[in-house]
Amino acid sequence: MAAASNLQSEDQFLCSICLDVFTDPVSTPCGHNFCKNCITEHWNTSDRCQCPMCKEVFTIRPDLRVNTFISEMVVQFRQSAQQKTSSSSSEQQVSKPGEVPCDVCTGTKLKALKSCLMCLASYCETHLEPHLTASRLKRHQLIDPVENLEDRMCTKHDKPLELFCKTDQTCVCMLCLVLDHKLHNVVPLKEEYKEKKAELGKTEAEIQQMIQKRRLKIQEIKHSVDLSEEDADREIAEGVQVFTALKESVERGQANLINTIKEKQKTTEKQAEAFIKELEQEISELKTRRTEVEQLSRSEDQLHLLQSVQSLKAAPPTKDWTEVSVRPSTYEGTVVKAVAQLEKTLNKEMKKLVAESELKRVQQYAVDVTLDPDTAHPELILSDDGKQVNDSDVRKNLPDNPERFSNHVNVLGKQSFSSGRFYFEVQVKGKTNWCLGVARESINRKGNITLSPQHGYWTIWLRDGNEYKALDVSRVSLSLKSQPQMVGVFVDYEERLVSFYDVDAAALIYSFTGCCFTEKLLPYFSPCFNDGGKNSAPLIISPVNQAE
Repeated sequence: MAAASNLQSEDQFLCSICLDVFTDPVSTPCGHNFCKNCITEHWNTSDRCQCPMCKEVFTIRPDLRVNTFISEMVVQFRQSAQQKTSSSSSEQQVSKPGEVPCDVCTGTKLKALKSCLMCLASYCETHLEPHLTASRLKRHQLIDPVENLEDRMCTKHDKPLELFCKTDQTCVCMLCLVLDHKLHNVVPLKEEYKEKKAELGKTEAEIQQMIQKRRLKIQEIKHSVDLSEEDADREIAEGVQVFTALKESVERGQANLINTIKEKQKTTEKQAEAFIKELEQEISELKTRRTEVEQLSRSEDQLHLLQSVQSLKAAPPTKDWTEVSVRPSTYEGTVVKAVAQLEKTLNKEMKKLVAESELKRVQQYAVDVTLDPDTAHPELILSDDGKQVNDSDVRKNLPDNPERFSNHVNVLGKQSFSSGRFYFEVQVKGKTNWCLGVARESINRKGNITLSPQHGYWTIWLRDGNEYKALDVSRVSLSLKSQPQMVGVFVDYEERLVSFYDVDAAALIYSFTGCCFTEKLLPYFSPCFNDGGKNSAPLIISPVNQAE
C-alpha cells in the first residue's frame, strides 16, 4: 500500500527548483524540501537567503542537513518507478534510428511520446507521467517529440524562445524583448505560427495548383500526340489509297500497252496467214495444171495431142505477187504514246485523289452550325431548326437590334470561332444567286456593305446562274468545270486560311491565304433576293458525310 501511495503522490518527491526527483533532500526551517545542491546554488546566486516556495527570509543562512526520512522515501519511489519502467518497457516501443529517444531512460532507450519545452527533455510514456499528474508540471508546455531541444532556448539568455520578432524575422525570448528588441514588432510565437501556417497553406495550395496545371498540360500534350497519331494514321491510309489507285492506273496502262502491241501483232499474223493461204491455193491449182500439161506432153499420138491442147483448160488467173509483202508491225512511238497517255491519266487521277483526300481531311473538322435569327435581315425566312434560309420578298416588322443586317439579305451563324479549324457544308442546289463564307464578329451590319477581306468578309458568290467569283482584295472570276450543288467552307484560324470546296466533285474552288484574323469569326450566308421566284430555293446547312 505504501508503494501505491507513493506512486499516487509522486509530486511530493519533486524539487520545486529543478522539477526532478529529490537528490539529497534537505528541509528549510519553514518546512519546505529541496535538493541540497539546488537550494545551495539558489542562495549562492541570490542577494538574500529566502525560501523559493513561501518567500520567508532567513537572517542567518540555515545549516542544511539531509532529511533521512525523505531520502529513504525517495529511494523507495525511485525503485518503484524503476520497476514500473521495467514492466512497461516491454509494452512500449524501443527507439529506432530517426526516432526521438526518451532522455530519462537508462540502458535501452524507449521511444519518446512527448517533449517538454520547459524541461528541454523528451519523455517516454512512463517518464511522462509526472507531467500529467504533478500539479506544477502540468503547467509545462508539451509538444510532439523533437530532437535538439536546446535549439529552442535563447543562446544569449538561456531562456525559452517564446516570441517572434517580425522586424528581424527571428525567434526571441522574454529577455530579448526587453533588451535587444525593445522597439521591434514582437508577437507571441503562437500568433506568428498561425500566420506562417496560413501562408504555408496558401503556398501549398498555389503549388498544388501549379502541379495541377502541369498535369493538365501533360494531358494536353498527350492529347496532342494522340491527335497527331490519328492524323498520321489517317494520312497514311489516304496516302496508301492514293498510291494504290495510281499503281492500279499504271498497271492498267501497262496492260493496255501490252494489249495494243499484241493486237498489232495479231493483225500482222492474220494478214500473213491470208496471203499464205491464197498463195497455197494458187500453188495447188498450178500443180494440177502442171500435171495435165506433163501428161499431154508425153503423148505420142499426134492427133490426140493436137485435139487435147485445144481442150486444155485455160491457165487459172493468178496474182502478181511482186509488190505483195507482209511488213512487220511498227511499234515505234507506241510506248511513248502509252506513257504520255498514262501521265495524262495519272495527273488527272492524282488531282482527283488528292482533292478527295484533302476534302476528307478538312471534313474531319466539321462543326454544327445554326443560323442566328437575331442577325437575319427582315426579309429572310429561317427554318425552325435554324438550318435553312431563303428570301421572301416581304419585309417583316422586326426589332432593328445592333446585330441585325438592315440593307442586305444576310444572316450569320450562332457559333463563333477564335482558334483552331472548323468546316461546314451548305447546299446551293437550284439557286441562281448566293453568297457564302465567314465574317468577323465586328463587321458593319447597317447600310451598304462591301464584301472583301479588308471589311471583314471572306466569301465567294454565284450571280445569274453561271458567274462565280471570289470576293478577294480584287474580285477573282472562277472557272468551274461543273456547277457546285454542295459547297464546303473550311477555316484554319492559325494558318490564316479560308477554303471553299465543291463537295460532289471533291474539288477546291478557291482559297483565301494570309488572312488577317484578330477576333471571332462567324459563318456568313446570303440566299440573295427571291428574284420573282427564280431564286426561291433555300440555302441549306447540311450534315457532313464523312463516310470512308
